Amino acid sequence: MPGPKDLDPSSSPRAMIGAELRHARENAGLSQAELGEPLFVSGSFVGQLESGTRRLQLEYAVQIDEILGTNGFFTRNCAALAKSRYPDHFAEAAEAEAIATAIRHYLPLLIPGLLQTPAYAADLFRTYRPTVPDTEIEELVATRMERARLLDDPTTPLLWVVLDEAALRRPVGGAATMAEALRHLADLAHRRRIIMQVLTFDAGTHAAMGGSLKLMEFMDAPPLCFVEGVDMGKLVDDPATVARHSLTFNLIQAAALAPQASLSLVESVAHDYEHGEQRP
Repeated sequence: MPGPKDLDPSSSPRAMIGAELRHARENAGLSQAELGEPLFVSGSFVGQLESGTRRLQLEYAVQIDEILGTNGFFTRNCAALAKSRYPDHFAEAAEAEAIATAIRHYLPLLIPGLLQTPAYAADLFRTYRPTVPDTEIEELVATRMERARLLDDPTTPLLWVVLDEAALRRPVGGAATMAEALRHLADLAHRRRIIMQVLTFDAGTHAAMGGSLKLMEFMDAPPLCFVEGVDMGKLVDDPATVARHSLTFNLIQAAALAPQASLSLVESVAHDYEHGEQRP
């Protein structure tokens, strides 16, 4: 496993906690695996806490203070780490996403959040939360658009997305919203900011029929996969699970259209929306 990097404790609460955790663990003469054992987590999980890839949860902070004799330091400082603009089930994944060097993502019904336009995201949020006021919808959209700013970097992360054809054909927000959303995807692909493939209906049965896939890679930590459902989600670092999800993604890549053919399809469907020719 790669060794931990030197962190700047002033850069973020997570960086500070990670640096202090590494310092306290080494002072106690424990390896990452040895600290992980009483926590019932892997050594790589501890390494992700130390590198800032994962956020320290309160349940672990309490135990770490007891194991390392740190007099409540990690318990007290968990409050700073708990602050997030994202739902609890997604907060840790969003933080990992922001420092990932590569992201591979497949969604069966939607355009991924990082690639959505404001109008597309707003229609989703209104559908998910039909009773909330417009001001809350606007805040949710603003948070999602802020998250998407990680694509402002011209090269990092590498984002490889496989779109299901259903995501192109389902008219979220109506024809104008869909045309804009698909043109946005096409623009990102033209600028070579993303690698985009479409898994068409003609592909038939495929390896990811069971749901979505999201895999993230990092400079100095093991890869993670994010498993999600309705209002729930979990980051997984188990090597066997990550390897299985990676194979599944490779299989749907092989079944999907090549990037250039995918781009042509996305642009064709956008044209149909623009001219009222999109089939139901």
